[in-house]
Amino acid sequence: MPVLRLLARDSLTTLLGLLAIAGLCWWYLFAMAGGMPPAPVLREWTLQYFALMVTMWVIMMVAMMLPSAAPMILLYRQVASKNRLANPLWGTLLFALGYFIIWSCFSLAATSLQWVLERLALLSPMMRSQSASFNGFVLILAGLYQWSPLKTVCLRHCRGPLFFISRHWRAGPVGALKMGLIHGAFCVGCCGALMALLFVGGIMDLTVIAVIAGFVLLEKLLPGGEWLARALGVVAVALGFLVLASRVV
Repeated sequence: MPVLRLLARDSLTTLLGLLAIAGLCWWYLFAMAGGMPPAPVLREWTLQYFALMVTMWVIMMVAMMLPSAAPMILLYRQVASKNRLANPLWGTLLFALGYFIIWSCFSLAATSLQWVLERLALLSPMMRSQSASFNGFVLILAGLYQWSPLKTVCLRHCRGPLFFISRHWRAGPVGALKMGLIHGAFCVGCCGALMALLFVGGIMDLTVIAVIAGFVLLEKLLPGGEWLARALGVVAVALGFLVLASRVV
């Protein structure tokens, strides 16, 4: 019984810590969106501005992905504690670090894409696509990806923490970091295409960010979430063709 109480206390502490981090990230996004001028202009891409955009993307990914990653992180903490690892807290931190290293790499790639799109005049100063053709193709590609075998495999790993633990468990601090890296890679494979929709709806549009984060959470945690993912794919493809058709008309 004392062991169960200790596990419950550790899980609650970990959960509260994750919620606090997610809350701070969402606060940053609200503050940054609120600080944007009514009529922003495109800024010169200096090294400092690029670093600022990478930071923004990293914080945005933490805010969007941490809620859906919480069950996996909590399960790792419980398994580490039950197996009496030397320092379960340190292992949990390394697992989370590995997870967000992968999403930080994704943020670096997303920032680079943002820079390219601005140079091609496809993004407005509001960081939103101003090309109907681009919007249509991104919606169609993101929707088709929802039905792809890669999406199915990655979503299965993200939806099944026990399944992931049983297949990818590695002992020790280095093992915890590697597990986080692997889980992060599966999550990017699962959700990376959905993040491309930020370029369509607006990179700093809080409504778009919240809606995408909500879909990510539901398809990972909701019973039958894989069917929700496919339904979203159908909707995205249909919207994409409508956007392209409206451009032709």
